[in-house]
Amino acid sequence: MASFFNFSKKGGTFRSVKTVPMGSKGLTLKQHIEHTLGTGTIEEAVRLPPGEDINKWLAVNTVFFYNALNVLYQVLDETLCTAQRCPTMSAGPQYEYLWADGVRVKHPVKLSAPAYVNTLFDWVEEQLDNPAVFPQRYGAAFPRDFLNTVKTILKRLFRVYAHIYHSHFKQIVRLELEPHLHTCFKHFVLFTKGNRLIDDRELAPMKELIDKLTRGGP
Repeated sequence: MASFFNFSKKGGTFRSVKTVPMGSKGLTLKQHIEHTLGTGTIEEAVRLPPGEDINKWLAVNTVFFYNALNVLYQVLDETLCTAQRCPTMSAGPQYEYLWADGVRVKHPVKLSAPAYVNTLFDWVEEQLDNPAVFPQRYGAAFPRDFLNTVKTILKRLFRVYAHIYHSHFKQIVRLELEPHLHTCFKHFVLFTKGNRLIDDRELAPMKELIDKLTRGGP
């Protein structure tokens, strides 16, 4: 599976997986996450390593979560999650998400699910590539509003998971990607809940599964 999850599509081409910030230090933290996921438990993987800076930990994990979801969505993009099949960005009949970034789009607009997700991914990449937002050099200072930026990114990434589960879970099962989806989502949920990064009201569309995952269920 490793080779499959190297790239993700962007309008018929491929999005490169984003590199972690802060050079060798970021790489060390990324390797810690991957090693812990491979040899320990997810609960251990989301725990801040002793002596590490919380902002660095948030930065590396944010890139990690973006990459995981970005490549997972590739499976659905263009063939299963289309504007015809998914004319709204929703998570079941009760939840619909509108797009606004507060800069280019100040007033929320309705988009199809694939348009929303690709617009979101473009926006996330802009944040990750901006050294004033995500410092690229080890030792560079994080901006004062860094925590709020991370919260916004992760809140919006959650909406993609919610859409996948509510609208495309049957396709995920047919593709035999259900275990991978559950593992990625559990990692995401345990990290965001453990660090209080997403309000419980935002998590409501997935409450039943989240409760099961955080109780240690399958």
